[in-house]
Amino acid sequence: MFLPRPDEYRELGRRYRVVPVFRRMVADLETPIGAYKKLSPSPAYLLESVTGGEVLGRYSFLGFRPFLTFRAKGREVEIVQGEETRVEGNPFTILSRLMEELRGPSLPDLPRFYGGAVGYFGYDLVRHLERLPEKAVDDLALPDIYLLFTRRVLIFDHVRRELTIVVNTLPANDPKKEYRRAAEEIEETLELLQRPLPCEYGVPESPALPSPVSNFSRDAFCAAVRYLKERIAAGDALQVVLSQRFELPAPADPFAAYRRLRAINPSPYLFYLDFGEPVVAGSSPEMLVRVEGRTVTTRPIAGTRPRGRSPEEDAQLEKELLEDPKERAEHLMLVDLGRNDVGRIARPGTVKVTEFMRIEKYSHVMHLVSEVQGLLPPSLSALEALTASFPAGTVTGAPKVKAMELIEELEPTRRGIYAGAVGYLSFTGNLDTCITIRTMVFCRGKVFVQAGAGIVADSEPEREFMETCAKARALLATLGKEERR
Repeated sequence: MFLPRPDEYRELGRRYRVVPVFRRMVADLETPIGAYKKLSPSPAYLLESVTGGEVLGRYSFLGFRPFLTFRAKGREVEIVQGEETRVEGNPFTILSRLMEELRGPSLPDLPRFYGGAVGYFGYDLVRHLERLPEKAVDDLALPDIYLLFTRRVLIFDHVRRELTIVVNTLPANDPKKEYRRAAEEIEETLELLQRPLPCEYGVPESPALPSPVSNFSRDAFCAAVRYLKERIAAGDALQVVLSQRFELPAPADPFAAYRRLRAINPSPYLFYLDFGEPVVAGSSPEMLVRVEGRTVTTRPIAGTRPRGRSPEEDAQLEKELLEDPKERAEHLMLVDLGRNDVGRIARPGTVKVTEFMRIEKYSHVMHLVSEVQGLLPPSLSALEALTASFPAGTVTGAPKVKAMELIEELEPTRRGIYAGAVGYLSFTGNLDTCITIRTMVFCRGKVFVQAGAGIVADSEPEREFMETCAKARALLATLGKEERR
Protein backbone atom coordinates (compact mmCIF):
# COMPACT_ATOMS: atom_id res chain seq x y z
CA MET A 1 0.00 0.00 0.00
CA PHE A 2 1.20 3.48 -0.87
CA LEU A 3 0.95 6.30 1.65
CA PRO A 4 -0.44 8.87 1.98
CA ARG A 5 -3.70 7.89 0.33
CA PRO A 6 -4.54 9.82 -2.89
CA ASP A 7 -7.08 12.12 -1.18
CA GLU A 8 -4.63 12.93 1.64
CA TYR A 9 -1.91 13.48 -0.95
CA ARG A 10 -4.02 16.03 -2.82
CA GLU A 11 -4.72 17.91 0.40
CA LEU A 12 -1.03 17.95 1.41
CA GLY A 13 -0.15 19.14 -2.09
CA ARG A 14 -2.24 22.27 -1.54
CA ARG A 15 -0.17 23.18 1.53
CA TYR A 16 3.35 21.96 0.75
CA ARG A 17 5.70 22.20 -2.22
CA VAL A 18 7.20 18.73 -1.51
CA VAL A 19 5.07 15.74 -0.54
CA PRO A 20 6.51 12.24 0.04
CA VAL A 21 4.85 9.12 -1.34
CA PHE A 22 6.11 5.96 0.34
CA ARG A 23 5.72 2.26 0.89
CA ARG A 24 6.96 0.31 3.94
CA MET A 25 7.83 -3.38 4.06
CA VAL A 26 9.66 -5.94 6.17
CA ALA A 27 13.24 -6.15 4.88
CA ASP A 28 15.28 -8.16 7.37
CA LEU A 29 17.43 -9.58 4.55
CA GLU A 30 18.31 -6.20 3.01
CA THR A 31 21.21 -4.00 4.15
CA PRO A 32 22.19 -0.44 3.20
CA ILE A 33 25.48 -1.66 1.73
CA GLY A 34 23.79 -4.39 -0.30
CA ALA A 35 21.13 -1.96 -1.55
CA TYR A 36 23.77 0.57 -2.56
CA LYS A 37 25.64 -2.04 -4.56
CA LYS A 38 22.45 -3.25 -6.28
CA LEU A 39 21.31 0.23 -7.21
CA SER A 40 24.81 1.48 -8.16
CA PRO A 41 23.54 5.06 -7.99
CA SER A 42 25.57 8.18 -8.80
CA PRO A 43 25.16 10.89 -7.71
CA ALA A 44 23.89 9.55 -4.41
CA TYR A 45 24.44 9.46 -0.66
CA LEU A 46 24.47 6.90 2.15
CA LEU A 47 24.11 8.03 5.79
CA GLU A 48 24.63 5.50 8.61
CA SER A 49 25.33 5.60 12.34
CA VAL A 50 26.95 3.57 15.12
CA THR A 51 26.29 5.38 18.40
CA GLY A 52 29.05 5.41 21.00
CA GLY A 53 31.21 3.46 18.57
CA GLU A 54 29.37 0.23 19.48
CA VAL A 55 25.57 0.34 18.94
CA LEU A 56 24.01 0.52 15.47
CA GLY A 57 21.90 3.67 15.04
CA ARG A 58 18.22 3.13 14.32
CA TYR A 59 18.09 4.56 10.79
CA SER A 60 20.21 4.50 7.65
CA PHE A 61 19.36 6.65 4.61
CA LEU A 62 20.20 6.01 0.97
CA GLY A 63 19.28 8.80 -1.44
CA PHE A 64 19.59 8.86 -5.24
CA ARG A 65 18.11 10.40 -8.41
CA PRO A 66 18.52 14.08 -7.42
CA PHE A 67 15.85 16.43 -8.74
CA LEU A 68 17.92 19.44 -7.65
CA THR A 69 21.64 20.02 -7.01
CA PHE A 70 23.02 23.01 -5.09
CA ARG A 71 26.66 24.04 -5.52
CA ALA A 72 28.44 27.18 -4.30
CA LYS A 73 31.96 28.56 -4.65
CA GLY A 74 32.61 31.95 -3.15
CA ARG A 75 29.57 34.06 -4.07
CA GLU A 76 28.72 32.04 -7.19
CA VAL A 77 25.84 29.60 -6.69
CA GLU A 78 24.63 26.96 -9.15
CA ILE A 79 21.14 25.50 -8.72
CA VAL A 80 20.61 22.66 -11.17
CA GLN A 81 16.96 21.71 -11.62
CA GLY A 82 16.29 20.92 -15.24
CA GLU A 83 18.08 23.87 -16.78
CA GLU A 84 21.02 25.21 -14.75
CA THR A 85 20.52 28.46 -12.84
CA ARG A 86 23.43 30.65 -11.76
CA VAL A 87 22.97 33.14 -8.92
CA GLU A 88 25.43 35.47 -7.22
CA GLY A 89 25.22 36.25 -3.52
CA ASN A 90 25.67 34.84 -0.04
CA PRO A 91 25.15 31.06 -0.43
CA PHE A 92 23.64 30.73 3.06
CA THR A 93 20.98 33.33 2.21
CA ILE A 94 20.19 31.69 -1.13
CA LEU A 95 20.01 28.23 0.44
CA SER A 96 17.75 29.51 3.21
CA ARG A 97 15.27 30.87 0.64
CA LEU A 98 15.38 27.59 -1.27
CA MET A 99 14.66 25.52 1.84
CA GLU A 100 11.69 27.76 2.66
CA GLU A 101 10.29 27.08 -0.81
CA LEU A 102 10.84 23.31 -0.57
CA ARG A 103 8.88 22.67 2.60
CA GLY A 104 7.35 19.26 3.29
CA PRO A 105 4.96 17.91 5.92
CA SER A 106 5.94 16.13 9.13
CA LEU A 107 4.19 12.76 8.92
CA PRO A 108 3.80 10.34 11.86
CA ASP A 109 4.68 7.33 9.68
CA LEU A 110 8.09 8.75 8.71
CA PRO A 111 11.21 9.58 10.78
CA ARG A 112 12.51 13.13 11.21
CA PHE A 113 14.33 12.85 7.86
CA TYR A 114 12.78 11.49 4.68
CA GLY A 115 14.40 13.88 2.24
CA GLY A 116 15.98 17.29 1.84
CA ALA A 117 19.43 18.71 1.19
CA VAL A 118 22.27 16.24 1.88
CA GLY A 119 25.95 16.94 1.39
CA TYR A 120 28.77 19.04 2.79
CA PHE A 121 29.54 22.59 3.92
CA GLY A 122 33.25 23.33 3.47
CA TYR A 123 35.35 25.04 6.15
CA ASP A 124 36.09 28.05 3.95
CA LEU A 125 32.41 29.08 4.00
CA VAL A 126 33.42 30.88 7.18
CA ARG A 127 34.58 33.71 4.90
CA HIS A 128 30.89 34.57 4.47
CA LEU A 129 30.59 34.86 8.25
CA GLU A 130 33.93 36.38 9.30
CA ARG A 131 36.66 38.47 7.66
CA LEU A 132 39.81 36.34 7.30
CA PRO A 133 43.13 36.83 5.51
CA GLU A 134 43.70 35.13 2.13
CA LYS A 135 47.02 33.31 2.37
CA ALA A 136 46.59 29.52 2.09
CA VAL A 137 46.47 28.04 -1.43
CA ASP A 138 43.10 26.70 -2.65
CA ASP A 139 44.78 23.89 -4.57
CA LEU A 140 41.77 21.55 -4.84
CA ALA A 141 39.26 24.32 -5.74
CA LEU A 142 36.25 22.19 -4.73
CA PRO A 143 32.79 23.70 -4.18
CA ASP A 144 32.29 25.28 -0.76
CA ILE A 145 28.80 23.74 -0.59
CA TYR A 146 27.63 20.66 -2.46
CA LEU A 147 24.10 19.38 -1.73
CA LEU A 148 21.84 16.79 -3.34
CA PHE A 149 18.04 16.97 -3.14
CA THR A 150 17.12 13.43 -4.15
CA ARG A 151 13.75 12.27 -5.39
CA ARG A 152 14.21 8.75 -4.03
CA VAL A 153 15.23 7.89 -0.45
CA LEU A 154 15.48 4.44 1.12
CA ILE A 155 15.02 4.47 4.90
CA PHE A 156 16.31 1.40 6.77
CA ASP A 157 14.81 0.96 10.25
CA HIS A 158 17.26 -1.36 12.05
CA VAL A 159 15.01 -1.73 15.11
CA ARG A 160 11.86 -2.86 13.28
CA ARG A 161 13.81 -4.45 10.39
CA GLU A 162 11.79 -2.45 7.90
CA LEU A 163 12.56 -0.64 4.67
CA THR A 164 10.61 2.43 3.59
CA ILE A 165 10.97 3.55 -0.03
CA VAL A 166 10.18 7.25 -0.35
CA VAL A 167 9.66 9.27 -3.51
CA ASN A 168 9.67 13.03 -2.87
CA THR A 169 7.21 14.58 -5.30
CA LEU A 170 6.34 18.09 -6.45
CA PRO A 171 2.56 17.82 -6.80
CA ALA A 172 1.71 21.45 -7.66
CA ASN A 173 1.36 21.01 -11.43
CA ASP A 174 -0.46 17.67 -11.75
CA PRO A 175 -1.07 15.83 -8.44
CA LYS A 176 -2.68 12.79 -10.05
CA LYS A 177 0.19 12.30 -12.51
CA GLU A 178 2.84 12.84 -9.81
CA TYR A 179 1.23 10.29 -7.48
CA ARG A 180 1.01 7.68 -10.23
CA ARG A 181 4.62 8.34 -11.25
CA ALA A 182 5.79 8.01 -7.63
CA ALA A 183 4.05 4.62 -7.29
CA GLU A 184 5.79 3.44 -10.48
CA GLU A 185 9.17 4.60 -9.16
CA ILE A 186 8.65 2.71 -5.90
CA GLU A 187 7.85 -0.47 -7.85
CA GLU A 188 10.89 0.07 -10.08
CA THR A 189 13.12 0.48 -7.02
CA LEU A 190 11.75 -2.75 -5.56
CA GLU A 191 12.57 -4.59 -8.78
CA LEU A 192 16.13 -3.26 -8.68
CA LEU A 193 16.51 -4.40 -5.06
CA GLN A 194 15.45 -7.92 -6.01
CA ARG A 195 18.47 -8.32 -8.27
CA PRO A 196 20.99 -10.80 -6.84
CA LEU A 197 24.44 -9.71 -5.79
CA PRO A 198 27.51 -11.85 -6.48
CA CYS A 199 28.50 -13.86 -3.42
CA GLU A 200 31.08 -11.81 -1.53
CA TYR A 201 32.47 -12.66 1.91
CA GLY A 202 34.24 -9.99 3.93
CA VAL A 203 35.32 -6.53 2.90
CA PRO A 204 37.67 -6.29 -0.12
CA GLU A 205 41.31 -6.16 0.98
CA SER A 206 43.18 -2.87 0.94
CA PRO A 207 45.36 -2.43 -2.14
CA ALA A 208 49.09 -1.83 -1.82
CA LEU A 209 49.79 1.91 -2.03
CA PRO A 210 52.86 4.12 -1.68
CA SER A 211 53.49 6.02 1.54
CA PRO A 212 51.31 9.12 1.92
CA VAL A 213 52.65 12.62 1.34
CA SER A 214 51.81 15.42 3.80
CA ASN A 215 51.43 19.14 3.13
CA PHE A 216 53.64 19.61 6.25
CA SER A 217 57.05 18.10 6.94
CA ARG A 218 57.48 16.83 10.49
CA ASP A 219 59.94 19.66 11.25
CA ALA A 220 57.67 22.31 9.75
CA PHE A 221 54.68 21.09 11.76
CA CYS A 222 56.67 21.13 15.00
CA ALA A 223 57.99 24.61 14.17
CA ALA A 224 54.41 25.79 13.62
CA VAL A 225 53.46 24.38 17.05
CA ARG A 226 56.33 26.28 18.69
CA TYR A 227 55.23 29.49 16.91
CA LEU A 228 51.66 29.02 18.13
CA LYS A 229 52.88 28.49 21.69
CA GLU A 230 54.66 31.87 21.46
CA ARG A 231 51.47 33.55 20.22
CA ILE A 232 49.44 31.88 22.97
CA ALA A 233 51.97 32.99 25.58
CA ALA A 234 51.67 36.53 24.22
CA GLY A 235 47.90 36.40 24.81
CA ASP A 236 46.80 36.22 21.17
CA ALA A 237 44.82 32.99 21.65
CA LEU A 238 44.01 30.27 24.16
CA GLN A 239 44.10 27.34 21.73
CA VAL A 240 44.64 26.82 18.00
CA VAL A 241 43.86 23.59 16.14
CA LEU A 242 46.68 22.95 13.67
CA SER A 243 46.15 20.27 11.02
CA GLN A 244 48.09 18.45 8.34
CA ARG A 245 46.78 16.87 5.14
CA PHE A 246 47.95 13.54 3.73
CA GLU A 247 47.46 12.48 0.12
CA LEU A 248 47.71 9.18 -1.75
CA PRO A 249 46.83 7.94 -5.23
CA ALA A 250 43.10 7.18 -5.17
CA PRO A 251 42.08 3.51 -5.15
CA ALA A 252 39.84 2.35 -7.98
CA ASP A 253 36.80 1.81 -5.76
CA PRO A 254 36.08 4.51 -3.14
CA PHE A 255 33.01 2.58 -1.93
CA ALA A 256 35.22 -0.37 -0.97
CA ALA A 257 37.36 2.06 1.05
CA TYR A 258 34.20 3.31 2.78
CA ARG A 259 33.21 -0.28 3.59
CA ARG A 260 36.62 -0.89 5.17
CA LEU A 261 36.36 2.40 7.09
CA ARG A 262 32.94 1.58 8.59
CA ALA A 263 34.30 -1.84 9.65
CA ILE A 264 37.53 -0.48 11.16
CA ASN A 265 36.25 2.77 12.67
CA PRO A 266 32.45 2.76 13.24
CA SER A 267 31.18 6.14 14.45
CA PRO A 268 27.96 8.05 15.11
CA TYR A 269 28.22 9.71 11.68
CA LEU A 270 29.09 7.40 8.80
CA PHE A 271 28.63 8.90 5.35
CA TYR A 272 29.33 8.23 1.71
CA LEU A 273 28.64 11.15 -0.63
CA ASP A 274 29.08 10.39 -4.32
CA PHE A 275 28.97 13.58 -6.38
CA GLY A 276 30.95 11.97 -9.18
CA GLU A 277 33.73 14.46 -8.45
CA PRO A 278 34.42 14.60 -5.55
CA VAL A 279 33.47 11.50 -3.55
CA VAL A 280 33.49 12.08 0.23
CA ALA A 281 33.57 9.17 2.69
CA GLY A 282 33.83 9.59 6.43
CA SER A 283 33.39 8.25 9.94
CA SER A 284 33.01 11.29 12.18
CA PRO A 285 32.55 10.92 15.94
CA GLU A 286 31.49 14.52 16.47
CA MET A 287 28.18 16.29 15.98
CA LEU A 288 28.40 19.92 14.89
CA VAL A 289 24.78 20.87 15.50
CA ARG A 290 21.40 19.13 15.41
CA VAL A 291 17.97 20.74 15.30
CA GLU A 292 15.01 18.48 16.01
CA GLY A 293 11.74 20.32 16.46
CA ARG A 294 12.98 23.44 18.25
CA THR A 295 15.76 21.76 20.27
CA VAL A 296 19.32 22.69 19.30
CA THR A 297 22.08 20.28 20.35
CA THR A 298 25.86 20.35 20.02
CA ARG A 299 28.37 17.83 21.44
CA PRO A 300 31.92 19.16 21.91
CA ILE A 301 34.64 16.52 21.74
CA ALA A 302 38.08 17.49 23.03
CA GLY A 303 40.66 15.36 24.80
CA THR A 304 42.09 12.25 23.18
CA ARG A 305 44.01 9.11 24.11
CA PRO A 306 44.84 6.05 21.96
CA ARG A 307 43.06 2.80 22.79
CA GLY A 308 44.99 0.39 24.98
CA ARG A 309 46.30 -2.98 23.81
CA SER A 310 44.57 -4.69 26.75
CA PRO A 311 41.53 -3.93 28.94
CA GLU A 312 43.90 -2.97 31.77
CA GLU A 313 45.88 -0.53 29.60
CA ASP A 314 42.61 0.85 28.18
CA ALA A 315 41.32 1.55 31.69
CA GLN A 316 44.59 3.21 32.66
CA LEU A 317 44.50 5.46 29.57
CA GLU A 318 40.88 6.37 30.35
CA LYS A 319 41.86 7.33 33.90
CA GLU A 320 44.79 9.41 32.60
CA LEU A 321 42.51 11.25 30.17
CA LEU A 322 39.90 12.04 32.83
CA GLU A 323 42.58 13.30 35.24
CA ASP A 324 44.81 15.18 32.74
CA PRO A 325 44.58 18.89 33.70
CA LYS A 326 45.57 20.02 30.17
CA GLU A 327 42.88 17.89 28.52
CA ARG A 328 40.24 18.95 31.07
CA ALA A 329 41.08 22.63 30.68
CA GLU A 330 40.95 22.36 26.88
CA HIS A 331 37.64 20.50 27.04
CA LEU A 332 36.09 23.01 29.45
CA MET A 333 37.12 25.87 27.16
CA LEU A 334 35.40 24.21 24.20
CA VAL A 335 32.25 23.43 26.23
CA ASP A 336 32.10 27.15 27.06
CA LEU A 337 32.55 27.94 23.36
CA GLY A 338 29.70 25.52 22.54
CA ARG A 339 27.48 27.21 25.12
CA ASN A 340 28.26 30.57 23.56
CA ASP A 341 27.48 29.28 20.03
CA VAL A 342 24.14 27.80 21.11
CA GLY A 343 23.42 30.88 23.20
CA ARG A 344 23.73 33.10 20.12
CA ILE A 345 20.54 31.64 18.65
CA ALA A 346 18.72 29.92 21.57
CA ARG A 347 15.95 31.48 23.63
CA PRO A 348 17.41 33.20 26.73
CA GLY A 349 17.59 30.93 29.75
CA THR A 350 17.26 27.67 27.79
CA VAL A 351 20.95 26.80 27.30
CA LYS A 352 22.18 23.96 29.49
CA VAL A 353 24.97 21.36 29.62
CA THR A 354 23.16 18.01 29.56
CA GLU A 355 26.28 15.78 29.59
CA PHE A 356 29.73 16.70 30.88
CA MET A 357 33.13 15.09 30.31
CA ARG A 358 32.18 11.49 29.71
CA ILE A 359 34.37 9.02 27.84
CA GLU A 360 33.44 7.69 24.38
CA LYS A 361 35.59 4.94 22.88
CA TYR A 362 36.28 4.22 19.21
CA SER A 363 38.50 1.77 17.35
CA HIS A 364 41.79 3.68 17.63
CA VAL A 365 41.11 6.48 20.14
CA MET A 366 38.94 7.54 23.08
CA HIS A 367 37.56 11.06 23.64
CA LEU A 368 36.13 13.33 26.32
CA VAL A 369 32.58 14.31 25.29
CA SER A 370 29.98 16.80 26.57
CA GLU A 371 26.54 17.90 25.29
CA VAL A 372 24.97 21.37 25.19
CA GLN A 373 21.30 22.06 24.37
CA GLY A 374 19.02 25.07 23.92
CA LEU A 375 15.63 25.96 22.42
CA LEU A 376 15.48 27.69 19.02
CA PRO A 377 12.97 30.58 18.84
CA PRO A 378 10.29 30.40 16.11
CA SER A 379 11.88 33.31 14.26
CA LEU A 380 15.09 31.38 13.47
CA SER A 381 15.69 28.43 11.13
CA ALA A 382 17.82 25.32 11.44
CA LEU A 383 20.26 26.78 8.90
CA GLU A 384 20.78 29.78 11.20
CA ALA A 385 21.61 27.35 14.01
CA LEU A 386 24.26 25.85 11.72
CA THR A 387 25.84 29.21 10.84
CA ALA A 388 25.89 30.24 14.52
CA SER A 389 28.10 27.23 15.30
CA PHE A 390 30.13 27.17 12.08
CA PRO A 391 32.88 26.08 12.03
CA ALA A 392 33.15 24.12 15.26
CA GLY A 393 35.45 25.46 17.95
CA THR A 394 36.90 21.96 18.32
CA VAL A 395 38.52 22.30 14.85
CA THR A 396 39.53 25.97 15.14
CA GLY A 397 40.40 26.83 18.74
CA ALA A 398 39.56 29.89 20.82
CA PRO A 399 38.92 32.73 20.48
CA LYS A 400 37.51 31.35 17.25
CA VAL A 401 38.25 34.21 14.84
CA LYS A 402 41.83 34.74 16.05
CA ALA A 403 42.47 30.99 15.92
CA MET A 404 41.23 30.90 12.30
CA GLU A 405 43.54 33.80 11.40
CA LEU A 406 46.51 31.85 12.77
CA ILE A 407 45.40 28.70 10.94
CA GLU A 408 45.31 30.67 7.68
CA GLU A 409 48.79 32.01 8.42
CA LEU A 410 50.36 28.60 9.10
CA GLU A 411 48.57 25.87 7.13
CA PRO A 412 49.90 25.82 3.56
CA THR A 413 46.64 24.80 1.83
CA ARG A 414 42.99 25.72 2.30
CA ARG A 415 41.08 23.21 4.39
CA GLY A 416 38.25 22.83 1.88
CA ILE A 417 35.87 20.05 2.94
CA TYR A 418 37.89 19.21 6.08
CA ALA A 419 36.68 20.78 9.37
CA GLY A 420 33.39 21.92 7.83
CA ALA A 421 30.15 19.95 8.16
CA VAL A 422 28.40 16.97 6.56
CA GLY A 423 24.74 16.19 7.04
CA TYR A 424 21.21 17.11 6.06
CA LEU A 425 18.65 19.91 6.07
CA SER A 426 15.26 18.19 5.91
CA PHE A 427 12.14 19.31 4.07
CA THR A 428 10.47 19.46 7.51
CA GLY A 429 12.98 21.98 8.94
CA ASN A 430 15.15 19.57 10.93
CA LEU A 431 18.93 19.47 10.64
CA ASP A 432 21.66 17.03 11.65
CA THR A 433 25.32 17.71 10.89
CA CYS A 434 28.67 16.33 11.96
CA ILE A 435 32.10 17.92 11.85
CA THR A 436 34.00 16.79 8.78
CA ILE A 437 36.84 14.92 10.46
CA ARG A 438 37.98 11.29 9.96
CA THR A 439 37.07 11.87 6.32
CA MET A 440 38.48 10.87 2.93
CA VAL A 441 38.07 13.14 -0.10
CA PHE A 442 38.51 11.45 -3.48
CA CYS A 443 39.19 13.86 -6.34
CA ARG A 444 41.66 14.48 -9.18
CA GLY A 445 42.88 10.89 -9.04
CA LYS A 446 43.96 11.24 -5.39
CA VAL A 447 42.53 10.73 -1.94
CA PHE A 448 43.06 13.30 0.82
CA VAL A 449 42.93 12.76 4.60
CA GLN A 450 43.39 15.57 7.14
CA ALA A 451 43.73 15.59 10.94
CA GLY A 452 44.46 18.24 13.57
CA ALA A 453 45.61 18.73 17.17
CA GLY A 454 44.67 21.44 19.66
CA ILE A 455 47.73 23.55 20.49
CA VAL A 456 47.80 25.21 23.94
CA ALA A 457 50.43 26.91 26.10
CA ASP A 458 52.07 23.71 27.37
CA SER A 459 51.80 21.64 24.17
CA GLU A 460 54.73 19.42 23.22
CA PRO A 461 55.36 19.74 19.47
CA GLU A 462 56.31 16.11 18.92
CA ARG A 463 53.31 14.85 20.88
CA GLU A 464 50.93 17.08 18.89
CA PHE A 465 52.40 15.81 15.63
CA MET A 466 51.88 12.24 16.78
CA GLU A 467 48.27 13.01 17.78
CA THR A 468 47.45 14.08 14.21
CA CYS A 469 49.01 10.83 12.98
CA ALA A 470 46.98 8.73 15.45
CA LYS A 471 43.76 10.37 14.27
CA ALA A 472 44.64 9.71 10.62
CA ARG A 473 45.70 6.08 11.18
CA ALA A 474 42.23 4.48 10.97
CA LEU A 475 41.55 6.24 7.68
CA LEU A 476 44.92 5.50 6.12
CA ALA A 477 44.59 1.84 7.12
CA THR A 478 41.57 1.59 4.81
CA LEU A 479 43.73 2.81 1.94
CA GLY A 480 46.54 0.29 2.36
CA LYS A 481 49.32 2.09 4.26
CA GLU A 482 49.81 3.87 7.57
CA GLU A 483 51.24 7.37 7.60
CA ARG A 484 54.94 7.94 7.82
CA ARG A 485 56.34 8.62 11.28
